[in-house]
Amino acid sequence: MADFVDVREKKVAFDVLSAGLAQFGASFLNKKSTTWRGLTENERSREPIELLREHPALMKRPLIIDGKKMYLGWGTDTREALGVA
Repeated sequence: MADFVDVREKKVAFDVLSAGLAQFGASFLNKKSTTWRGLTENERSREPIELLREHPALMKRPLIIDGKKMYLGWGTDTREALGVA
């Protein structure tokens, strides 16, 4: 059973953002998004956790949480790990 969450409507928990940043590092931020492109250089230099809390759409998606494991994106590696062909 999957729960789909629109990050613009429901805030992502701080611990989820922290865990995502710890596991995925800089790739957790979607620097190709229109949100990122709309930020000033000064805003972009802020701590990633602050940016994500203020602009949740900066989080690369989908973020899939399966128990204690986290997957980012819907690439072949994620599909294989989840047993989805």
